[in-house]
This record gives sequence, C-alpha cells and structure tokens, in this order.
Amino acid sequence: MLKIAVLVSGGGTNLQAIIDAIEAGTITNAQIDVVISNNPGVYALERAKNAGIEAMCLSPKEFESREIFNDVLTKTIIDRGIDLVVLAGFLVIIPPQLIKAYKNRIINIHPSLIPSFCGTGFYGLKVHEEALKRGVKVTGATCHFVDEGTDTGPIILQKAVCVEPDDTPKSLQQRVMEQAEWKIMPQAIDLIANDRIEVVDGRVVIK
Repeated sequence: MLKIAVLVSGGGTNLQAIIDAIEAGTITNAQIDVVISNNPGVYALERAKNAGIEAMCLSPKEFESREIFNDVLTKTIIDRGIDLVVLAGFLVIIPPQLIKAYKNRIINIHPSLIPSFCGTGFYGLKVHEEALKRGVKVTGATCHFVDEGTDTGPIILQKAVCVEPDDTPKSLQQRVMEQAEWKIMPQAIDLIANDRIEVVDGRVVIK
C-alpha cells in the first residue's frame, strides 16, 4: 500500500479529487497518510479532517530560518515512511534534501502543457492569463515528477483542454481543473501505486 503525503497551500481541490478517487476505487493500492499545509486555516486542512486524514500545518514563518523549516519538513515526511509526495497546489520551494531523498517520488500538477507557460513565476491564475494573452487555442495540465528545476522533471501525463473565445483567466482555470488536473493527478497516482511507471533516461515509460 502506497503511503502518500499531500502538500497544499490553499483550498485543496486537487486534494479532494485524490480523496474522491481513492474512495471510488479509481486509485488503488494507495492511501493518504497525512496532509501538510504551509498555511494555517486553509480549507484543504478541513477537507483532510472531513475524510478522516491527519492534517498538519508546517509554515516557514514558524521557524527561525528556511533551513530549519526544510529540515523539519523533510524529517516529518521521512519519519512517517511516506512513499510518494504529492504537491497539490503547494506554493513553497521544495527542500533540496527532500528532492534528493525522494528522487522520482515527488509529483506535481501544473496547469499548462509543459513546456508552455511554466517555470519561475508561472502559477495559479498567472498561467491562464499568459495563455490567453498569447492567444493559444489549446492549453491543459501536466503531471510530472519534481526535480531540482522549476517544472522541469519528467512528464508523467498531460491532458489538453480547448480555450473558448469568451474565456477569462478564471473560467479557463476552472475548466482546466475540471477537465484535466482532477483527472490526470489521480491517474498518475494509480499508475505509481501499481508499479506501472518507470523513468528511463529522464523520460517516463508507462508499463
């Protein structure tokens, strides 16, 4: 059984999609062991509690330095015996020591078709604002492994979403979540939980 830690910063819609998929049986051989937020009082923590999942807040602001926070976050995850770290809208830079300890065991969801509209500064509505400004006809979401770069790790799954003529950044964000993010993140977790993912020469092979 794959033990998952889900890291969040806000409302936790992707977290809810994972919880629902586990309950529905579309994610098998996996369970969420803990939900960790860097912000106290966010709704994602309530979602976890409502599902009977342990929830905790670890904020960089609570520690004397970012190095101490990095050590505590990494130790918390390792000590719990976590197999997979899922970043579900986690707006904190992942500690280098955690990336090293969990090579190809940290996944992230990004609201564009990487390599478009990704990298430093591209998160949340900003991604969709830039997509609309550029006039793209198709956008989507990407689930990828996390490495030392920003949105540069091996791509697991992508799903395309059409851009409508009357889209606003907010409406596009919602549709990308509903049609892509909430589908491919649970799918990627299920593939990993059932040992169907292999990274070969920096590329993901689905078995």
